[in-house]
Amino acid sequence: MGVKLEVFRMTIYLTFPVAMFWIANQAEWFEDYVIQRKRELWPPEKEDQVRDIFFFPPGQRGLAPHCHDG
Repeated sequence: MGVKLEVFRMTIYLTFPVAMFWIANQAEWFEDYVIQRKRELWPPEKEDQVRDIFFFPPGQRGLAPHCHDG
């Protein structure tokens, strides 16, 4: 019983990491599942939202002016 149990445990210990590595390296699965799930969780931002973040509207150049009293 002891040897059979050790052979079974050794098989599990070797099969599980190899199977996970093989699954993780499947490009089709990655594209279909992971990228789709990422888009569901964090949808891509709209172009005008990105533009508003990176560029200030006319008349606003930045934060309040710095005062250097010296």
